[in-house]
Amino acid sequence: MVRFRRKNTAWLTVLGLIVFLAVLAAGSAMTPPVAIALLSILAVAALISSVEIGRERENLMSTIRRMPTKSRMSAQAREAAERAKTHGGYTNPGITLMDVGLIAVQSSMEGMAMRRTRSISKDDDGARPFITLNVEPEYADRNVVIRFEITSHGGEALFVHEMKAFLRDGEMSIMADHHLPLAGNARIQGMGDWDLRVFLDGNLVGLHNFTLSPSMRERNRRLAGDYQASRAVDEAPADEFDIIDELKQERAPKPPTLQDLLQEQRSTRLSGESNSSSSSASNDRESRRLTNTPRRRR
Repeated sequence: MVRFRRKNTAWLTVLGLIVFLAVLAAGSAMTPPVAIALLSILAVAALISSVEIGRERENLMSTIRRMPTKSRMSAQAREAAERAKTHGGYTNPGITLMDVGLIAVQSSMEGMAMRRTRSISKDDDGARPFITLNVEPEYADRNVVIRFEITSHGGEALFVHEMKAFLRDGEMSIMADHHLPLAGNARIQGMGDWDLRVFLDGNLVGLHNFTLSPSMRERNRRLAGDYQASRAVDEAPADEFDIIDELKQERAPKPPTLQDLLQEQRSTRLSGESNSSSSSASNDRESRRLTNTPRRRR
């Protein structure tokens, strides 16, 4: 915005009178180029002394200074800043979001592994958000309140953490003091796209999205078909129906049919008849042997 400085009007008036009197006193002795030069000097002095460039000049200069900083922004930070603007966020000209993301922590027999990722799972022990800021000198050396919010795919805020940070000139990385527990957390169910919101003194500066996937144990249970059955048994009341596992039902021994029972009865009867005929035949042979045996005389 262009503004006039009224405090310089008096001495500009005096300077104009001096130049006018000098031109009149010289008369014809002053050449036209000299007169034009004096009037030009008076006009330039009046313009510089009476016209002031406001905030537009400061914003232009700060934009020129921030051009190399903008080129160093990560793709995640650029996307998060644009999404924050669409959701009503305000970008401070002296503080630039350079990077944003999550650090996943997973422990094993070999130790603890930390990695930066945009896809976390319930196999991880936890996830901790972080940001990287570039602070201009005029906005440095002060305390700010940084707020991290992690919301699920259903819009439920499952992680909210506020912390104070002291801004220093240049680039600085800030990581949350606490993490979102993942392994064994019963509040975290399912999978989908989640959001990480970053606030600076109550102003939304970044909106970062990431994905959550189930653990390997949950995947195996879902593939085996036991996951939904176990949850239904645990959550359903006692008077509700039971879920029948068709795979177990196929493996279970089938009850005998009427045809099987008749076949078994016929086989038993035939075996009984054969046993009786064989026993009668043996009895006849034994009686004949006894009859044919000669008796001893006394």
